Amino acid sequence: MTRPRSASVTTAASGRIRSWPTSPGAAKGSVDWFYGFKLHLVVNDCGELLAVKITPGNLDDRDPVPDLARHLFGKLFGDRGYISAPLFEQLWAEDVQLITKLRKNMKNRLLPLFDKLLLRKRAISETINDQVQNISQIEHTRHRSPFNFFVNLIAGLVAYTFREKKPSLKLRLESALPAVVC
Repeated sequence: MTRPRSASVTTAASGRIRSWPTSPGAAKGSVDWFYGFKLHLVVNDCGELLAVKITPGNLDDRDPVPDLARHLFGKLFGDRGYISAPLFEQLWAEDVQLITKLRKNMKNRLLPLFDKLLLRKRAISETINDQVQNISQIEHTRHRSPFNFFVNLIAGLVAYTFREKKPSLKLRLESALPAVVC
């Protein structure tokens, strides 16, 4: 069970962004307009990062999903922003089943009860985004260069991966799984 999620990452204040050699792009987020990048994460049921992609803020959320799901299999749970018939067909050909909630104008379809329950667990991915942005402090507007932004972003993602307690669904039994030593 994996879940894609995107979060806006504001990179610079409007006066400082002109000094950057590459422009990330202005985009409308869920709350307000922002000038920066989107951080796309795919996480599993244990809260571990499986795939990460950084795109300009004005890019559609569905565009990076095939790249993120390239080495995955099974079910990919997303919100209504990921609804797309061509995307579903493309992922289905790669043995990934995209499961999303329905929009209000769509016909109802049958889903297994377990899949319906997992669709309600969006708060886990929101919590992961919040921890990456606020605890790992990847989002601030004091970046003076793109290099500084990317170093800060990668350091924040690495810091998240080393956290002892990550948000998880607790679907796995601790006694049933063998210990993995890295």
